[in-house]
Amino acid sequence: MCLLDHVEAWDQQHIRCRAISHRAADNPLRAYSRLGAACGIEYAAQAMAVHGALLAPLDGARAKVGYLISVRRTMLHVLRLDDIAADLLVEATCITHGENNILYHFRISAARRLLLEGRAAVVLNAGVLAPVSGDAS
Repeated sequence: MCLLDHVEAWDQQHIRCRAISHRAADNPLRAYSRLGAACGIEYAAQAMAVHGALLAPLDGARAKVGYLISVRRTMLHVLRLDDIAADLLVEATCITHGENNILYHFRISAARRLLLEGRAAVVLNAGVLAPVSGDAS
């Protein structure tokens, strides 16, 4: 499920994407014919994933797999997204980046109106951090 339509700009620290899928009646995140504002977190997570893929080494190495592990300081400034007529502008900015974790600030706006914002922590290659239950290694 890809919610983003295109990447408008990106660099080492930041990505800005545009989305129109919030208006689609068949948006897979809709419940009871509505798309709640908290679903914007998934839009932000997808922007972060695209950012990680764009930053992957050009030597053919695969991008690291990332898992969203926490969302904090999230402010929802609207109740829902499906009634927003303008395209969504989805932005994520890297605050800190370690070998196995990244902290992003994200914000989603439409027509210069802030809809939601927060912070998201991503852990990279979680499988190498702790052995899987039952793994003898």
